[in-house]
Amino acid sequence: MPTVLVLGAGSDMAVAIARKFASEKYDIQLAGRHTAALQPQQQDLQVRYGINATTHAFDATDFNSHAAFYAALPAQPDITICVFGLLGDQEKAQQTWQEAAAIINTNYTGAVSILNVVAENYAAKKQGTIIGISSVAGERGRQSNYIYGSAKAGFTAYLSGLRNRLFRSGVHVMSVQPGFVNTRMTQHLTLPPLLTAQPEAVAQAVFSASKKRKNVLYVKWHWKYIMLIIKLIPEGIFKKLSL
Repeated sequence: MPTVLVLGAGSDMAVAIARKFASEKYDIQLAGRHTAALQPQQQDLQVRYGINATTHAFDATDFNSHAAFYAALPAQPDITICVFGLLGDQEKAQQTWQEAAAIINTNYTGAVSILNVVAENYAAKKQGTIIGISSVAGERGRQSNYIYGSAKAGFTAYLSGLRNRLFRSGVHVMSVQPGFVNTRMTQHLTLPPLLTAQPEAVAQAVFSASKKRKNVLYVKWHWKYIMLIIKLIPEGIFKKLSL
């Protein structure tokens, strides 16, 4: 069976993605900071779908451990999905570097660190798929979440460059822009129903798009055009808006 590595496997989105791939008979490697918390998910995947699921300790911000983490996996994954992220507190991040650093290191630096390791392995094998869950927040900075948005902007650019670099090696890189997703990370926000996806819908879209080897996926198509309009607003006007 092909194998999928899910980085940040404890989130609602990651759980849904793992279930979708498991239902299609992929073995699943669940990676996260708290492996004990991942064990019920591991057991459920094995019993429900008859696949092999394993758990692995992984900390996105422990950069020096990433090469050893990947080398210690029981099998090299065919697909690596980077799901982890931290929305954080924008106001707190403006005032304290500790909060800002946590947002940046989780959403950008940690993702680059581990995916660099994966990319080298896939390039050498000349096969593999890397999927990165980014955010539409990275397409233009807004006062309400520009620390998070800037980190996601960097991640989106990284994935684009990685896709360009690895194309000739036969490695596929897909960027995912989910928009709003109804998860624990966003439960404190009031989200517009039309623009908000459920984790299961994200999982289905990611699986289908990966099979089609899409480059960029907007889970809800509306976001592609919303962000196009937002990016076209002149800076002289945009800076005066409360967004």
